[in-house]
Amino acid sequence: MRILLTGATGYLGSHLAQALVEQGHQVIVLKRSFSDTRRLAGISSRLVMYDLDRCGLDDPFREYAPLDAVVHAATVYGRNGESAADLVGANLVFPLQVLEAAMANATGLFLNCDTSLGHFLNEYALSKSQFAEWGQFYAGQGRVRFVNVKLEHFYGPGDDASKFSSHVVRSCLGNTSQLNLTLGEQKRDFIHIDDVTTALLLLLERSGTNDDRFQEYPVGSGTAVTIREFVEKVHQLTGSRTGLRFGVVPYRSNEVMESRADIRAMASLGWSPAISLDEGLRRTIAAEKQTWKSEV
Repeated sequence: MRILLTGATGYLGSHLAQALVEQGHQVIVLKRSFSDTRRLAGISSRLVMYDLDRCGLDDPFREYAPLDAVVHAATVYGRNGESAADLVGANLVFPLQVLEAAMANATGLFLNCDTSLGHFLNEYALSKSQFAEWGQFYAGQGRVRFVNVKLEHFYGPGDDASKFSSHVVRSCLGNTSQLNLTLGEQKRDFIHIDDVTTALLLLLERSGTNDDRFQEYPVGSGTAVTIREFVEKVHQLTGSRTGLRFGVVPYRSNEVMESRADIRAMASLGWSPAISLDEGLRRTIAAEKQTWKSEV
């Protein structure tokens, strides 16, 4: 397949780029000229890269026509002080421009990496849900085959430090004196990055067999544990001396108290998660330890 990928320099996108290249697909990457490409270092020679600040958005669609699919994995979480307008630009306006280019150039499939978070939890979740609605709107008009993937909390080695799971793992490995947390009663569905990647690859392969122009697939482990259980498990597996201070941090406004993927639609395609939370955390901790050693 000939696939256009956004967000390839990010955590999810780089794992997907690696997997697509290994499967023999041609991957065309949309990025910025100043993007940090370290995550793509091992495969950069096998990618076609376009710098959005130096070319037109239509260029890759015209020059590599016809594209079989667009995978939109780019996102801005809002963890670095971005305004609501910044989030709308990154999570709604930009992907809408990509979607318009895809429709104008008769691209076969648009696969969107969405979030399982409720619309009104925060500005990030709202901007993501609004783009998914645009995709559903155009799919209803018969202008695109749009597959929306609602991702639960994915984790793994090398993820951004701003992610909750990474912060907990690295704090415990570093024996930070104390870790301030909420009461931890919220339940979350944690899924390893490798399981997310296999799910997305399967959807690229199989979603065209469904007659529906708009399809939505929740992707997670299908189980949920409390935040407290997750943190205590990391603490135990790392043998950490970090003090866990549950209840010091208040819950967010509109906090979601339980999030769990209904994976029956994915199961109908023959997919199921292969990595348990215990195994995934062991792999993550082992890899983070190696990184830790190489940096000191």
